[in-house]
Amino acid sequence: MDYIYEPNRQPCSSDAAGHVRVQVWRALLESAAAENAARMTAMDAATKNATEMIDSLTLYMNKVRQAGITREIIEVVSGAQAL
Repeated sequence: MDYIYEPNRQPCSSDAAGHVRVQVWRALLESAAAENAARMTAMDAATKNATEMIDSLTLYMNKVRQAGITREIIEVVSGAQAL
């Protein structure tokens, strides 16, 4: 069975090839966008975790420093009382 192509066969096949080419290009762009979104999400999570760790370590450092100050004050007061 013969088919009749209008206006002719060439533009129809080139249009189909162009459509396929555009679809492949679109898939590549979407893949790149998804990768960038995943990287951005990972970096956001890492930033949040680092901020939480800094806050936790700062609190720990302040507690240790305060404990040292308190210990020194107790030693000075105990030494004064011994006199």
